[in-house]
Amino acid sequence: MGVYQELVRKFTTEVSLYPVSCEKLARGRSDRQWLEAVLAAGARIVQLRDKHADSRTLLGKARMFREKTRECGALFIVNDRLDIALLSGADGVHLGNDDLPCEDVRRFAPDLLIGVSCNREEDAASAEQRGASYYNIGPLFATATKEEAREVLGLEAIARFSRRSPLPFTVMGGIKKHHIPDLLAAGATRPAVVTALTQAEDIAAETRDWLEKLQQHHTPAG
Repeated sequence: MGVYQELVRKFTTEVSLYPVSCEKLARGRSDRQWLEAVLAAGARIVQLRDKHADSRTLLGKARMFREKTRECGALFIVNDRLDIALLSGADGVHLGNDDLPCEDVRRFAPDLLIGVSCNREEDAASAEQRGASYYNIGPLFATATKEEAREVLGLEAIARFSRRSPLPFTVMGGIKKHHIPDLLAAGATRPAVVTALTQAEDIAAETRDWLEKLQQHHTPAG
């Protein structure tokens, strides 16, 4: 099995909860503290998201994330920055609507996992053709992590979007633990969360609780 195929296998078979960092919202805790807590709790993927750090600081964080995730065999994704992903040896990059075009990133980095944000059904429909490994549906609910206002898609978007693409997907945007049963019932098995974990009193305990609740209802299979 090739490098890329193994990364896709790990994503589709091991990933349920998809924790995304945000040091700004972590109640004084560092990204390192957040990372160590979610990994200790059993997270199989993490995304480094920092919209404010300069490039050198971000690269230092990314290399630390890579070291820690490699130790426990978890996947490591960098938000937005292809250069940081490549220089840190990350497993992948997640691209927003205003980032580099997915098709260009795929040509340059054929072995990276590439996630794409999808706010419209057409974006999901074209994700595979553009070279994405997975896509994200969102925002499902109102969220404090986006500075600009965006249309809230709601739970009903999951069925509409997922019919348009065979790729695995994540969901994001204001997701809380009480949403888990409804998400799973709608077919969304990989919630991506920021504030639900960064603002938790005990990040590790909260991560374990999310993972257990997801496992009770579903085992990722594709």
